[in-house]
Amino acid sequence: MTTRFRTQDPTRRTALAAGILYLLTFASSIPAALLLGNTLADPAYITGAGADGQVRLAALFDIINGLTAIGTAVAVYSVVKRQHEGFAIGFVVSRLFEAAILFVGVLSVLSIASLRATAAASADPASLAAVGLAFTTLYEWAFALGTGIPALNAFLLGWLLYRSRLVPRAIPVIGLIGAPLFTSFIIGYIFGITDHGTTWHGIAVAPIFVWELSLGLWMTFKGFNRSAPIVAAATAEAAARVEAAANGASSTALQQSGATVVAKAGAA
Repeated sequence: MTTRFRTQDPTRRTALAAGILYLLTFASSIPAALLLGNTLADPAYITGAGADGQVRLAALFDIINGLTAIGTAVAVYSVVKRQHEGFAIGFVVSRLFEAAILFVGVLSVLSIASLRATAAASADPASLAAVGLAFTTLYEWAFALGTGIPALNAFLLGWLLYRSRLVPRAIPVIGLIGAPLFTSFIIGYIFGITDHGTTWHGIAVAPIFVWELSLGLWMTFKGFNRSAPIVAAATAEAAARVEAAANGASSTALQQSGATVVAKAGAA
């Protein structure tokens, strides 16, 4: 049964793994943002009664988000490299860069929580508050840039999926539309023209949100299109390997049978 499944569509498990990992990025990133909320923006967080457990849980969710982001790239690489290896490698690198920036934000959050734990014994709470503000600012920039990398991801993977027809073309088109929109917002944020929660932000992030969610759902429940040339080629290769293995086993059995006959004849 397993051999038959792999022969029919050897990319199905890859698509399933990638889809689940994409959905896990949503299941981890959204709770992290909700848990942090405006907690770190409070100047009195370091010296006051802080929600340490809530902040640390948000950091854990961000770690999961970063790891699953890497997992999505690793999962689809073996398939999309058949379309264009350079773009496929670029997608893996962009995901690694995204995760690295997210981990910088995680370190900032955990450092803030650690500072608050020592605030009671500090003789200079004002200095602690200043350091906490610096870590908060670092987290905000890491969050802005880390969540901006998906624009590059959408362009690289969107182009690969559009050209390869591994999924319905409407899905990567959404990502290709969202890529320049979200890039424009990140540039505007860097120059202080716009901010999170604005109309520009909403318009820019909506296509990226829909693109990643629809891609994750499609790969999880539908897999890659079997009519896509890449899947057809992979299926043919898998079938050839199965046939070669079967022929090899038959040849070995015949050789062993012949050797047995020769041995018996010699003994006679």
